[in-house]
Amino acid sequence: MLIDGNSIAYRAFFALPLLNNDKGIHTNAIYGFTMMLSKMIEEEKPTHMLVAFDAGKTTFRHETFKEYKGGRQKTPPELSEQFQFIRELLDAYGICRYELPNYEADDIIGTLSLEAEKEGFEVKVISGDKDLTQLSSEQTTVNITRKGITDIEEYTPAHIQEKYGLTPLQIIDMKGLMGDSSDNIPGIPGVGEKTALKLLHQFGSVEKVLDSIDEVSGKKLKEKLEEHKDLALISKQLATITREAPIEVKLEDVVYNGYDVNKVISIYKELGFQSLLDKLGEVEGTDDQTSYEEVSLTVVSEVTEDIFSDVNAFYLEMIEENYQHGQIVGFSICNETGNYFIETDIALQSSVFKEWAENKECKKAVYDAKRTIVALHKKGIEVKGIDFDLLIASYVLNPGDHGIDVAAIAQKELGTSLQSDESFYGKGAKKAVPGEEELSKHLAGKAQAIYALKDKMLNELEANRQLELFKELELPLSLILAEMEIDGVKVEKATLEQMKEELAAKLEKLEQTIYELAGETFNINSPKQLGVILFEKLQLPPEKKTKTGYSTSADVLEKLASKHEIVAHILEYRQLGKLQSTYIEGLLKVVDPITEKVHTRFNQALTQTGRLSSTDPNLQNIPIRLEEGRKIRQAFVPSVEGWSIFAADYSQIELRVLAHIAQDPGLIEAFRADMDIHTKTAMDVFGVTAEEVTSNMRRQAKAVNFGIVYGISDYGLSQSLGITRKEAANFIERYLKSFPGVQDFMSDIVIDAKEKGYVSTLLHRRRYLPEITSRNFNLRSFAERTAMNTPIQGSAADIIKLAMINMSERLKKEKLQTRLLLQVHDELIFEAPEEEIEILKVIVPEEMEHAISLDVPLKVDYSFGPTWYHAK
Repeated sequence: MLIDGNSIAYRAFFALPLLNNDKGIHTNAIYGFTMMLSKMIEEEKPTHMLVAFDAGKTTFRHETFKEYKGGRQKTPPELSEQFQFIRELLDAYGICRYELPNYEADDIIGTLSLEAEKEGFEVKVISGDKDLTQLSSEQTTVNITRKGITDIEEYTPAHIQEKYGLTPLQIIDMKGLMGDSSDNIPGIPGVGEKTALKLLHQFGSVEKVLDSIDEVSGKKLKEKLEEHKDLALISKQLATITREAPIEVKLEDVVYNGYDVNKVISIYKELGFQSLLDKLGEVEGTDDQTSYEEVSLTVVSEVTEDIFSDVNAFYLEMIEENYQHGQIVGFSICNETGNYFIETDIALQSSVFKEWAENKECKKAVYDAKRTIVALHKKGIEVKGIDFDLLIASYVLNPGDHGIDVAAIAQKELGTSLQSDESFYGKGAKKAVPGEEELSKHLAGKAQAIYALKDKMLNELEANRQLELFKELELPLSLILAEMEIDGVKVEKATLEQMKEELAAKLEKLEQTIYELAGETFNINSPKQLGVILFEKLQLPPEKKTKTGYSTSADVLEKLASKHEIVAHILEYRQLGKLQSTYIEGLLKVVDPITEKVHTRFNQALTQTGRLSSTDPNLQNIPIRLEEGRKIRQAFVPSVEGWSIFAADYSQIELRVLAHIAQDPGLIEAFRADMDIHTKTAMDVFGVTAEEVTSNMRRQAKAVNFGIVYGISDYGLSQSLGITRKEAANFIERYLKSFPGVQDFMSDIVIDAKEKGYVSTLLHRRRYLPEITSRNFNLRSFAERTAMNTPIQGSAADIIKLAMINMSERLKKEKLQTRLLLQVHDELIFEAPEEEIEILKVIVPEEMEHAISLDVPLKVDYSFGPTWYHAK
């Protein structure tokens, strides 16, 4: 199996929407490539494999024709940055990859396929480039990806004969006559596929066509052939794949023995390919960590005061990820007197244990304070005195190592070889808690690691100027988040049930309308049946085709919306169907039957920018673009009758942070004057007055304003605005000329990051960027964009966290009943009694707007009402 790496990566990139993992790396091309690779390996079971890549922009063909491939647009940086990961993926898969200076991937494939044929191999070639069909033979099948990456057309000599009436080698002659715009092969001007085929059916080859011009019918065609003879011969030469490239790789070098499970799991985790991880299923021996060193420990049969000391590491174990519903399987304590394991029931039934846990003077070092507090609250114990959290300390020091367990931190920081949870408890259906003897040792090892790491990590935080970030921001925040998780948010099931009925009625009505417009009933959720209705019965122009039929993806349907009224109804049907199944039914499943609330979990140690996220349920992604989506918020109500929901959010906080960090006079002046920043940007970029700014100008300005914050490229901006890359590039250039401070900031921060190896937020949160000095252009470019946007996004995240802490303290100071319920992006949501609303109108903006001192004012908008929906 020989794969054209560049071609498949391009196909995957443009076939799939832009995807990012949690580190901000674009992954759509890698994901598509992986899907294709897995599918081909599974179906074909190759014994030998090679993926060929183009080595550079120039090849021996440029010596013949300087303009070869000259019309191609520059590779989008969102794709370029993915090639290095595709190469790493191939290494993990154990698949040979090869590139050769001065030659193309096609030439490598052509040369090796010929060698393989001579040795009697059956050869499969995979590419998106039809040039390779010339290699087809009785032994070699060329699989060409059509629209997308998994829809494949197999080119055998018989198929080529049936499709074109040609032999495989005549494909080169066809290219010689008609050219190839994608490779800038000129061909004969004005000769297309139809004419080329007609000529070849008559004469057989380019040379014979040119020798028989007098026999060609059509005066104009004769003139073109006569005038452009040289172009035809050069074009044929350019289109010919060499089968004698000086490749160093041999057939014995490309033997495929299967993939390295550990390496594949590692790269899938890094890239965030959870669905592919799930597909790997149960794999034995995926954890090669050795067992931890034996720890001396005492198994406690009765909790007494003498097992506690002044400084204690306290570890609570749960094996379920969702600690809101999980079971505590044991406790361990480590201090200067020794290591102790306490069985769950013994601890929970002990008044001594409860008094110690609730005593704020008894200091406790833990792993995941939030989990510890929430889990014990459910058992009637209010944990106090937590002064160190290993999970949070590790996250602040190494934000890229999210989801890391005690064993991994101990290994990294101490070189201690603790057994990981996955290898100790197993996973999936095999997950189980071992007997007390093994369990006690495992938990004692964890408590011992926390105890040993506390001072070491505090010293590291201090050396990094991050001790304040840990002690004054992240640790207090974890206690507030624990309270928020315990309080939960009340959700009226009756409202959701009513919405479910209303949506069901709407969906039924839409269904009937769609059936009437289609002239028949069919399964609207079946892409195959829908494709037949749209593209065969209603004769709409098909955009893409898949292996099973026509593509009916959202982007295809949106382009067809103006062609037939049925399309808008189908799009609405899909959107409402997703709201119904994912959000309404999803929320109904997680409402606690006792508290009538949803108790989400806030992820504090996940993103590299410092942003919070939430799971089970995710309350940060309830769709608000559709009115029906916004209405879901009607079900979120105060937990006390007569109270209100009070919502406050920062206005354009990231752009204000950018103005402050970049010290751009134009941006600072605009924010100080309370101007609409998008109108101001449009004025400067287009050189017009405020009155002359059109809604389209403002829309474009808004896209580039937020695009700059997220490190957008000309490709990304062109996609979001529906303009050409050249127009997008010009727009970005004009923006940077209008705001020179922003341009200086972007250039200076990259220089700074190259010197230090990291960038920092205003509160010294770091993001390490080892790739910023990489020789690999793609990795370096991604790191440079990350260097530009992390200080902005990270500082905005830090500011709202500060606001949460300040608000929590202010509510206590004012002795208010108001409770902080949620943080969603740049918004804080409270529930409050009516008599406190007027106070909140004053203190919430006060605390949020003064959370940090910037050179531009922070601005907070607030609203309130009987539900979350009415508070917006």
